[in-house]
Amino acid sequence: MPKRVVPEERRRRRRPTKSGRVLSETLIVEAALRLLREHGNAGLTARRLGLALDCDPSTLYRYFRGMDELTLAIGDALVGRALRGWRPTGQWRADLRAVGLRIHAAYLSHPQAAVLTASRVSGRANELAADEAVLDVLRSAGFPLPETVRVYHAFIDTTLAFAALDAASLALPGAARRADEDMWRSTYARLPAATHPRIAEAAPLLATRMVTSAYPTALDMLLDSAAARLGPHAP
Repeated sequence: MPKRVVPEERRRRRRPTKSGRVLSETLIVEAALRLLREHGNAGLTARRLGLALDCDPSTLYRYFRGMDELTLAIGDALVGRALRGWRPTGQWRADLRAVGLRIHAAYLSHPQAAVLTASRVSGRANELAADEAVLDVLRSAGFPLPETVRVYHAFIDTTLAFAALDAASLALPGAARRADEDMWRSTYARLPAATHPRIAEAAPLLATRMVTSAYPTALDMLLDSAAARLGPHAP
């Protein structure tokens, strides 16, 4: 049975740990992000977190019902970092592009955490704020409600899908990542035109582009499509 989560106001009255820190959700999430960066997903355990925070692992369950709830909080923290400092300008396309690039960059700054959280739905404050912001940008631009939801769905899923894909590549061991990137030069670039004419003609461009993220291009294409659909509904 899940352990009872202690209300926030009662947590604040708890004594500091041996190192003098008073635990909080934010402190635990920051420690979890460090563990993920240093040890990967397998390294995120209650025992390791307890060691990192100088507390008994059971103390963590005063803040989170389990490691899955902590995972959701980690994902929500990444979204919060993406939104920090962002303000809508009233230019819907520029605003959505900025939000998308911010979310993508926030996840890629913690690739191990992104792999763990990009496919999850937390229902937490930062996620809700991001969803509200995107929906408001679209509605304020004049998109009808069904079209707003359609574009919102494509926008969010495209952003998170590329975040997960690109983060998974970054989370690979360095040697494996370099081998994947070199494949475009060592194998694709050497294919003869007689057997693979289209790859052969595109090989120099592929070697340059395929080692970068396609997300900015995909985002622009999505926004182009949304703009075309807005045309008849523009205020």
